[in-house]
Amino acid sequence: MLYPDFSLQEITCLTSALTVWFGEEIDFIASESKEYRSEDGLRILPTKSTADAKITDYDCVILPGTINPLPALFDEKLIEFLKNGINSDVVFAAISSAPILLSKAGILNGKKFTSGYFMQMADTFQFVEKDNFVHKAVVEDGNVITGIGMFFREFAETVLKRFDYDIGKNFMRYAPEEFSEDELTFYWSEDEYQEFLEELKEYSM
Repeated sequence: MLYPDFSLQEITCLTSALTVWFGEEIDFIASESKEYRSEDGLRILPTKSTADAKITDYDCVILPGTINPLPALFDEKLIEFLKNGINSDVVFAAISSAPILLSKAGILNGKKFTSGYFMQMADTFQFVEKDNFVHKAVVEDGNVITGIGMFFREFAETVLKRFDYDIGKNFMRYAPEEFSEDELTFYWSEDEYQEFLEELKEYSM
């Protein structure tokens, strides 16, 4: 999901693994077919609007955090889109401040969750079930996975494991000093190299 000031950094471990490692396709959905700016100023165009997408067509809906959650929180099209996933098999993965969007949509009703928003937010909005707030890095309850922004790797790992992807034992956590010079020297296979040379011809004409 896209909305103003969304955080790419909090979800790119997850999205890059899904697309580059496992060949999945991701739709970027927003309430309007217009440009959205991430919190660090990158300009992104959605591939679909909430009017064009059906939430139950997806296995997982990923909600990045945002330093400015109010525009998304009061975006009726966005909240209604999420509501359409209640009582479905869709897995909702929300990090940082984004769980408050799930609270407003009713997705978190009766579910344990965590979040990186300031606790006064939970005090302000009656739809937040404070008794179900768990002070942990990542919380999984039913079809909902929530996480705190600083634990973006653990969040991504939990989502990927939920879908049985083989991510190994050290998901995106490597110590440089543990690698030899040979291990840090990279070669294509002969077939991959020939494929590169063929592609290169298109730029050498």
